[in-house]
Amino acid sequence: MNDSDVVVGVDGSPQADEAVRWAAARAQHTGARLRLLHAYTVPAPTPAMPLAVAPAAAPDGYLAKTGEAVLTAAADVASHHATGIEVTTDLRVGGAAPALVSASADAGLIVVGSRGLGGFKGMLLGSVGVQVSAHAHCPTVVVREPAPAAGPVVVGVDGSEPARAALTFAFAEARRLGTTVIAVHAWSPALPTGPAEAAAAVLADDQARDRYQQAARQVLSDALADCRKQFPDVPVDERLVEAGPVGALLEAAAEPAMIVVGSRGHGGFTGLLLGSTSQAVLHHTTCPVAVIRDPWPKATMPGSAG
Repeated sequence: MNDSDVVVGVDGSPQADEAVRWAAARAQHTGARLRLLHAYTVPAPTPAMPLAVAPAAAPDGYLAKTGEAVLTAAADVASHHATGIEVTTDLRVGGAAPALVSASADAGLIVVGSRGLGGFKGMLLGSVGVQVSAHAHCPTVVVREPAPAAGPVVVGVDGSEPARAALTFAFAEARRLGTTVIAVHAWSPALPTGPAEAAAAVLADDQARDRYQQAARQVLSDALADCRKQFPDVPVDERLVEAGPVGALLEAAAEPAMIVVGSRGHGGFTGLLLGSTSQAVLHHTTCPVAVIRDPWPKATMPGSAG
């Protein structure tokens, strides 16, 4: 595997097929190789079937054949949706999430469906999507429904390193799609922590609020500076929103092509790999969501040259 690979987790579900279609179209546009990965687990022997008498090869062989059939069907979906791309398959024994995280070490992008086989009805994001988004070594895209090709790329900005990495990815993706970046920074005045602070807030004039807003505007401007230089041809719509970050991102565009978030921004606890904002966006939007962890190899960034 190499860093130009787009790896897609497949399990035969409609959500996985949608992820394959999205990834195939992207691979066709970027010239990347598409790698379809399916993982299966071999059931442990039960007391009714002791290890000494269990036909170990039989279930493993059946599951392997089933996995190969899943990969063949997924390859057919890819070939019908995009032509001229190199498609390979990867069958692994083990859990889907660990297999995809392992594959991400040498990949440029991991793509998963929002919810695979076995997911609960009404749940917008399955456990595999959560685990891979939190632990992958490269950017992860979670696909739920087809995205409008002409929609903007929405990205959250908070001045943190994961958010800066997300900005770079968002600009590169917008260049690839020939669309606009909507850069959203959500802010609010400091909340009072006690009665004295609450009384002071009531008496404060608009100057205090203006200072918070100006500081927020500076955060947005500083965060965008490097990407404006690196991607001068990509239009940017700056959004300074006095609201919570989740609502600001979800309401930034009616039909975004993608929402890009850092894995954990300011306020995240050390060791928490997927922050509350990224989790909430993953669970509540219908468009593809890219989760970017930092650091990640910038050589894998789509369309960053030039």
